[in-house]
Amino acid sequence: MKPTFSKGGKLWWLQSVFDGFETFLVVPNTTSNKQGAHIHDAIDSKRTMTAVIIALIPAILFGMYNLGYQHYLVTGQQVGFWATFFYGFCAILPKIIVSYLVGLGIEFAAAQIKGEEISEGYLVTGLLIPMILPIETPLWMMAIAIAFAVIFAKEVFGGTGYNIFNVALITRAFLFFAYPAQMSGDEVFIRTGKTWGLGGSAAPIDAYTGATPLGQVGLVNEGTPALTNAIGEPLTRLDSFIGLIPGSIGETSTIAILIGALILIAVGVASWKIIVSTFAGGFLTALLFNAIGTTSAMSLPAIDHLLLGGFAFGAVFMATDPVTASRTKVGKWIYGFLIGFFAISIRVLNPGYPEGMMLAILLMNIFASLIDYLVIDRNISMRKKRALAAAKK
Repeated sequence: MKPTFSKGGKLWWLQSVFDGFETFLVVPNTTSNKQGAHIHDAIDSKRTMTAVIIALIPAILFGMYNLGYQHYLVTGQQVGFWATFFYGFCAILPKIIVSYLVGLGIEFAAAQIKGEEISEGYLVTGLLIPMILPIETPLWMMAIAIAFAVIFAKEVFGGTGYNIFNVALITRAFLFFAYPAQMSGDEVFIRTGKTWGLGGSAAPIDAYTGATPLGQVGLVNEGTPALTNAIGEPLTRLDSFIGLIPGSIGETSTIAILIGALILIAVGVASWKIIVSTFAGGFLTALLFNAIGTTSAMSLPAIDHLLLGGFAFGAVFMATDPVTASRTKVGKWIYGFLIGFFAISIRVLNPGYPEGMMLAILLMNIFASLIDYLVIDRNISMRKKRALAAAKK
């Protein structure tokens, strides 16, 4: 089939599409120049994206189960493990399909128009987006946000590798500011509609509170809030660590996220410096607010700040994006620490917006290159001083 899609073939105008499928399905037989400053190893963008997808599997599988668990908890129904998981699977599958159809469709079209290869970058972005959005986000709304993010946060900058903002977070930011009720309402994180696979509608709801644990913090004026689940039962720290709490599908289970972090660090895809510094920045900032604060958000224990909301997911899968993050060794420590600092600061100082990770990462995306520039400039200045000192001797 390849000659048909090669230059001079009948379907030459679809060469980018054919190349994209060929690269995805088989190993390319082309390499960079064998001479010059080229490093040859086994890694390429396809393998990098595959490693990230594998690392996301624990979080998304648990998220599917937790979605079903939250649904049957508020409806009062008793079902088995597989029925619970299947409910969450059926709820999230349409969102994954829409994400890939819209995002990849735009990327394929852009590659054809520009006559370039199709990048594998959206393979990860297409899975991240459904994992960080409330489950009740309408599909049409999600499609609009994805189209906006891919075009204006990626393609206009030149495509994968040139974007300065994380595309998945731009999607969420677009939805948050354009449709705030669908992103932060009381009932957007627990699906209470049709009971998939069991036939018929869900049972009547008697005690559904709706707010996520992190959202409950803003409802208390002072003192440490008593966090509860969707039916008013007290939540333990173990519940938060395991992930049996309301929230976006990929963000609830800290243990599943940490498993993904170990995978990314082991294969060398994610920077452990950014992950560690982000958690350190968030933890120390929360301790500072614990010491000086009087509001409920300031009084929330530092460890709970790390376990609740999208902090852990953002630190592992968003802050470590190699395109939008700092790349120098010292810059990674600074970049991650400031993300943690701003994330907790936004949570604590803005009661109307209990989650701050999205805005913190997008803010630091802007300054990532500046941080690297300053680090490199400082290194150059120090080397010049050492060279002058050596010359004087």
